[in-house]
Amino acid sequence: MVTTVFNTAVTVNGFLADEHDSLDWLFAVPGADEAENEMGDFLATVGAFVMGAATYEWVLRHDEEQRPGMWAESYGTLACFVMTHRSLAVPPGGNVRFVQGEVASFWPDLVEAAGDGVLWLVGGGDLVGQFDDAGHLDEIRLSVAPAFLPAGKPLLPRRIGPERLQLQSVRAAGQFVEVAYRVLPAAP
Repeated sequence: MVTTVFNTAVTVNGFLADEHDSLDWLFAVPGADEAENEMGDFLATVGAFVMGAATYEWVLRHDEEQRPGMWAESYGTLACFVMTHRSLAVPPGGNVRFVQGEVASFWPDLVEAAGDGVLWLVGGGDLVGQFDDAGHLDEIRLSVAPAFLPAGKPLLPRRIGPERLQLQSVRAAGQFVEVAYRVLPAAP
């Protein structure tokens, strides 16, 4: 059975990205390298990953413009599913698949692609909410960064009450606080 994990960095006041869909705020945090190393350990457990179109476009602009070939270097042949209704570019060497519709319509493909690994929900928050709505969100791991933004993309624009969240761990990683919650199924 695949484990679906939302693993992301977030500001103290709950934003994933700023009002321009940028993550530049994240790379300004001192000690981001230590958190990045932890992310590498997590990435080694990932069998496939999913992201929304805005996140995908930002990653392509940021990574591929900074250093062409970075996608292949970072993700190798891992299957990346992008939820979108548009035609988007695929980075050189990328194993990118574009999907649309309800999570249930492509869930079997995600499970097959993840194999024995984790299915990583990269973001954004609405995409993660759709996985929770479908009953396919098992864990939330947050790297809380010492930053506040006045506006932006919220972490998770859905209600998940405390009755559904079980604290698994809390620890410091450089300037970040890493928090992990198990997500219990919603009551029928």
